[in-house]
Amino acid sequence: MLTRYTASADTTIVNAYQLNLRTRGTGANAGQADVLETYSIYGRQQASSSTNQGSQELSRILIKFPTDKISADRTAGTIPASGNVAFYLKLFNAPHSKTVPRNYKLLINPISRTWQEGDGLDLEGYKDLTKGNPGANWMSASDSTAWTKVGGDYTTDDSSVMYEQTFEGGTEDLEVDISKLVEQWIDGTTNNYGVGIYLSSSFEAYYSGSAGADTGSILNNTEGALKSYYTKRFFARGTQYFFKKPVIEARWDSSRRDDRGEFYFSSSLAPAADNLNTLYLYNFIRGRLRDIPSVGTGAILVSLYSGSATNSDPSGSKQTLYDGNTNITGGHVSTGIYSCSIGIQSSSIETLYDVWHSGGVEFSTGSISPMVFATRPTTKEPVYYINITNLANTYRADETARMNLYVRHKYWDPTIYTRATAEVETTSIQSASYRVIRTLDNLEVVSYGTGSDFHTGLSYDISGNYFDFDMNLLEPGYEYKYKFAFYDSRMNTWKEQRQEFRFRVEK
Repeated sequence: MLTRYTASADTTIVNAYQLNLRTRGTGANAGQADVLETYSIYGRQQASSSTNQGSQELSRILIKFPTDKISADRTAGTIPASGNVAFYLKLFNAPHSKTVPRNYKLLINPISRTWQEGDGLDLEGYKDLTKGNPGANWMSASDSTAWTKVGGDYTTDDSSVMYEQTFEGGTEDLEVDISKLVEQWIDGTTNNYGVGIYLSSSFEAYYSGSAGADTGSILNNTEGALKSYYTKRFFARGTQYFFKKPVIEARWDSSRRDDRGEFYFSSSLAPAADNLNTLYLYNFIRGRLRDIPSVGTGAILVSLYSGSATNSDPSGSKQTLYDGNTNITGGHVSTGIYSCSIGIQSSSIETLYDVWHSGGVEFSTGSISPMVFATRPTTKEPVYYINITNLANTYRADETARMNLYVRHKYWDPTIYTRATAEVETTSIQSASYRVIRTLDNLEVVSYGTGSDFHTGLSYDISGNYFDFDMNLLEPGYEYKYKFAFYDSRMNTWKEQRQEFRFRVEK
């Protein structure tokens, strides 16, 4: 699952020359510009100077995000607890006609004092000076407080919350995992003043100040570059492009793998992990998930029974499980949901019954049709037929929709009986992921999350695969489409399926 938090304030601050090459735009603010930029220019001489003392020109980005909203979402259970979610800072490259630097490094460091966004727009002549009005600039954080060090005050003594990204071609997007910093903002151990984004000292221009100190608005940097790196631009929060605004993207694995529909007896053919089956209990009360009062968030026991003579209900004694016991301990997953990992040796039992209980009280009984692992003399590449069985034509931008994915082998050839069954056989894909594309311009707005976060992974249960999607991630008024990829363990790669499923999002 994923959700995004758009920047709440951003601006660009500079010590670059204005167009007359005499006056520096250190008082300039660009808080309302639709782009952000960072650069370093070395060797452009001040008009009245024959030395390089004034040749350093720098630009830095300040940006802040609404951690109060992230905290509220955590309190509401919308995002998981610390340690179960990753936060990524994402800024998107803004194409432009100027020279683009290559092979450089940007730092992302926490800002250590409060600052003001301001109302400036000019990123060409730097003529939108704050002049005592609200807005940060190169010299001041606000209309009442100067920076301790010109160019901004940043945390540079805690490497655990200092980040960087290397850009080779120069036009890449910025994407950095800043989870530790965001968690500190949430728990209040670090004040949220946002982050500064700027070239590392070895890429910012060289300058040797007298007595080894900064000179006015110019930073002393004796390890700096003797060449220029300009200009890297990102879209700002004021851009007209919905999907290009700077965001913190929260990602977490919300998939649930319920093996009730593909429960296997333990076998020497399988490694230990594959001999365990995960089962879930969903406690719905009046249509809502509720914790079992006597269990709460504690442990719950699960036992397996064989069936009666008619295989209609459990009977006899508890079955001996893989660990030699007759009970396995399950745990609380989230409100009203419990799970356990359970295994049983190979047997001729046709139907197993899982009984969930605690303190002598049985809460729920389910049925399982177990299967046996078997070898095959040949391998065959699977080809699937897939369909989203509940896909609507249109969704509201403020809803989270559950998509049910039906999957079966394309060349499925069931035995034909005189009497048909009501339910069609489904295949659960254990490793499946989705992405979302805007059909107008084929822009990928949600990428496959197949890495460690697995934030676009699909869940599955006895009914097949499914996933929840927050339509708030998409811009209303457009058509989009889902695409799916299944993991092919034989090829050790993900294979995208050819089908696509289209829908619109409206306000």
